[in-house]
Amino acid sequence: MTERTARRSPRRLIAAAALTTGVLTGIAACAPGPSNGSSADSTKSAGPVSTDPANAGKVTLTEWDQNTDPGTNASSEELNKAFMKKYPNVTIKRVSRSFSDLKTTLKLALSSSNPPDVVQANQGYPDMGAFVKARLLQPVDSYAKAYGWDTAFPSQLLDLNRFTSDGKTWKTGNLYGVSQTGEIVGIYYNKAKLKSLGLSAPTTLAAFETALAKAKSSGVQPISYADADKSPGIHLFGVVQAATAGKEGVRKLVFNEGGAKWTDPGSLKAATTLRSWADKGYLGSGFNGESKDQAVAAFAAGKSLFLVDGTWQAAVLEPKMKTGVGFTALSPAAGQPPLTQGGEGLAWAVTSKSKHPDVAAAYINFLVDNNGMKASADHGNLPALPPADYKPAAGTLDAGILDQWKAVSEKDGLLPYLDYTTPTFYDTLTAAVQELTAGQLSPKAFGDQLQSDYASFQHSR
Repeated sequence: MTERTARRSPRRLIAAAALTTGVLTGIAACAPGPSNGSSADSTKSAGPVSTDPANAGKVTLTEWDQNTDPGTNASSEELNKAFMKKYPNVTIKRVSRSFSDLKTTLKLALSSSNPPDVVQANQGYPDMGAFVKARLLQPVDSYAKAYGWDTAFPSQLLDLNRFTSDGKTWKTGNLYGVSQTGEIVGIYYNKAKLKSLGLSAPTTLAAFETALAKAKSSGVQPISYADADKSPGIHLFGVVQAATAGKEGVRKLVFNEGGAKWTDPGSLKAATTLRSWADKGYLGSGFNGESKDQAVAAFAAGKSLFLVDGTWQAAVLEPKMKTGVGFTALSPAAGQPPLTQGGEGLAWAVTSKSKHPDVAAAYINFLVDNNGMKASADHGNLPALPPADYKPAAGTLDAGILDQWKAVSEKDGLLPYLDYTTPTFYDTLTAAVQELTAGQLSPKAFGDQLQSDYASFQHSR
C-alpha cells in the first residue's frame, strides 16, 4: 500500500518467494464474486500489441509514483535510467509524490487534458475502483498475456488488481495493473532498550501493552508516532484491530461480507485501546502535526522503544541501526499465529488517455520482469516475484522480518489494508483516527462514523 542503500536484500527475496506460492489464499478466498477474470461483464482489452518500444518513434512517457522512500526511490531512478538507455527514443518524465499527496492529486491528473501514461494506483474501492468507474484506467489483460504476467504472478496477487468494468466489484473482472513489491506492517523495536527494560520482543497485543507501560514508567518514550501524513494512523489502528477483531472480522469488514459492522465489539475494543494509548502518553505529544518521516527518524536515533510501520521502512532503519533493530508481528493471544495488514504494493497501471499504451506497458514490464525485481531487491525492497533465493544473516533485521513474514503468511494471517473498504474510506478512517487519538472523538463515535460511511457504500451498490 505505501512507500525504501543500495545493497542486496535477501530477506525480501525469500519473503516474496512465500508470497508467490499462494500465501494470500485467505485474502483471495474472501473476495466477492468469481476470480481470474470470470466476470460476465469483463471486457478484456483486445487486439495485437507491440512489445518493442524501439519501434514507437520518439516518445515522452510520463509516470506518476509514490516511491519517495530511499529504497523505492533508488530502484525507480535506476530502472528509469536503464529503460531510457535501452530505448534512447523514449524519455521518461517522472513525477514522484508521497502516498498522501498521490491520493489527493492523482484523480485530477488523470482527468486532465494531459494525463500521465503510467501511474501507481492503490488497490480497492477508493482509488482503483473509482478510476475504473470513471474510465481513467485501461485494462491490461492483453499485455498480461503478451508479457506473461498472467502466469508469472499468482492469481491471488493478480486478483487484488482486478475490477469489473463498472468499478463496482473488486477482485474480479478486468486486470488493471501489476505490482512490483510486497509488504507487511509490524512493530520495529530497539533491541538495547528492550533488554534494558528486562523485556523480550512482544508477540501478543497483551505483551505489547505491557512493554508500553513499562517503557512509560521507566521514562522511555514507548512509540515513535506521527500522523500528519494520515496513513500511519491506519496502520496503527489496523495492528490493534487485527488482534481484537480477528482475521475473519477484519476480512468481512473490508470485503463487505457477512453483515459485519464497524461498531462490532472487536473494532470498538481496538478504538478504545488506541484512545487509551494516546491518553497514557504512549504515542507522545503533537503527533498529529508531525510527519511519518519525523517518527522514523526519531526511532532510528534511539528516542523510542517501538515504531509501528511497514517493511518498506527497513531500508531506512537498517543502515542506521545495524543489528540493533528487530521486527515483530502480534498475535491475538499466546499460541496463535500473528495477524497483520499486508499484501502487495500499489499497482502499476496504464491510463486510458495514454497516447503510448504499448510503450507504457513495456515500461511496466521492465519494472516487474526478473531484472526489475532484482533491481528492486538490490535497493532493499520486498519484490513481489523473487529472482532467486538468498538467506539473510542471523540476527539481522533481514532475518527478523523473514521470520515474521513466514509466521504471518504461512498461517493465513495476512489481512487487507483497511482503506480498501469503500471509495471514501481512506478519508473517513484517517480523519477519524486523528480525532480519536486527539481526544476529540469517543471510541463509540469513532465506530459510528466508520459505520456510516460503510453503510452508505453498501446501500449504493
